[in-house]
Amino acid sequence: MSKKVSKKPRKLKLPLAYKPLGFALGWASGALAGIAFRATWKAVRHEEDAPDALDKDRGWGEVLLAAALQGALFAVARSAADRTGAKAVERSTGVWPSSDKGGRD
Repeated sequence: MSKKVSKKPRKLKLPLAYKPLGFALGWASGALAGIAFRATWKAVRHEEDAPDALDKDRGWGEVLLAAALQGALFAVARSAADRTGAKAVERSTGVWPSSDKGGRD
């Protein structure tokens, strides 16, 4: 009798190296995004501090502008860090760190 050999490629697991690298890059990207946001807000509004949602003396437009700007900068920094880490892991291991086609969350 002959054995059937499966032709399916074996699924490779996420390299362990990506978890600590992803954490470190995420932390660094958050810190850089915070610095970029403060500098951008200062350039846009000529103020040191951006408003937050509970700042009574600021209007809706100003609060929402600050939130949108901050969110966009953090998303760009996080995506750049994730992509950089994934490319580094792929170069060093030959395996892309995520096999699913879905989004992050």
